Amino acid sequence: MSIFEYNGSAVVAMVGKNCFAIASDRRLGVQLQTIATDFQRISKIHDKLFIALSGLATDAQTLYQRLVFRHKLYQLREERDMKPETFASLVSALLYEKRFGPYFCQPVIAGLGDDDKPFICTMDCLGAKELAKDFVVSGTASESLYGACESMFKPDMEPEELFETISQALLSSVDRDCLSGWGGHVYVVTPTEVKERILKGRMD
Repeated sequence: MSIFEYNGSAVVAMVGKNCFAIASDRRLGVQLQTIATDFQRISKIHDKLFIALSGLATDAQTLYQRLVFRHKLYQLREERDMKPETFASLVSALLYEKRFGPYFCQPVIAGLGDDDKPFICTMDCLGAKELAKDFVVSGTASESLYGACESMFKPDMEPEELFETISQALLSSVDRDCLSGWGGHVYVVTPTEVKERILKGRMD
């Protein structure tokens, strides 16, 4: 078993019309044993920027703390919030810096940039970015997430339809992966509000 699969995870971000959604499962396990069913994978950097970290849970928490620290320094120096593109470059540089003993994380970054244009990207544990205009996935359920998102996604969805689409994609995908699941956690972000919802899924 790969170290990335040790805790199990499923993360997906999707773009809508001037909005985006980011979702993850809630299971924290040690291989096949479930430890917690309310684990938080998605973290807020500021009101229009979120990061979800799949992979090894301990590394994800460490990396998130370092990213919050770097973002606060940026806010003090620049007196503004970081743009999603800038933040993605920061995460990439931070991961590449540790390339000989990497953080075993695969981040998914989603945010609203200039003119409220949605930005999503993911990267591997060495910081190699993969930008997308529709959706990005990460975690142990990524293969089934790709299939579900490919069939369900359509461009320029309104926030409510986007929520429905990403939720169905997540729930149907984690049912096909025994290392992730146990409900879901979804954020839908528009220029004016952030909606957070908890999904109930199969509890096995």
